[in-house]
Amino acid sequence: MKSESAKELESNSSRTKGYHKLILWQKAREFVKLIYKDTEKFPKAEEYGLKGQLRRAAVSVVLNIVEGYRRSSTKEFIRFLNIAGASLTEVEACIEIATDLGYFTRDEYKLLEERRVEIEVILFSFEKSLRKKL
Repeated sequence: MKSESAKELESNSSRTKGYHKLILWQKAREFVKLIYKDTEKFPKAEEYGLKGQLRRAAVSVVLNIVEGYRRSSTKEFIRFLNIAGASLTEVEACIEIATDLGYFTRDEYKLLEERRVEIEVILFSFEKSLRKKL
């Protein structure tokens, strides 16, 4: 269930310009919410371990997209997209480890990995299109 502030943000985001219009940002933001939901059941001992690391890496993807968008040049934007890609790879490794440890079921892993790969494809395609502008 979404809070009123989340609904308001979504409503306002659809009317705003800038990074909110990027499909990449939208998908990455939704992915963060999925990661947070699916890591809720992790053991308490993982609060500052794998759970925290996975959440930070997923958030880092979103934040690097935003920071790159606000940079003054295409070259800098590409650099931040590259950092976002590295964070996405970190997410991949964390998801694999969490699955190995039994924190995710195979079905949860499959969904997370499908969403992660979707973001990765969009990210690399976007980065490639920006490189053509250099």
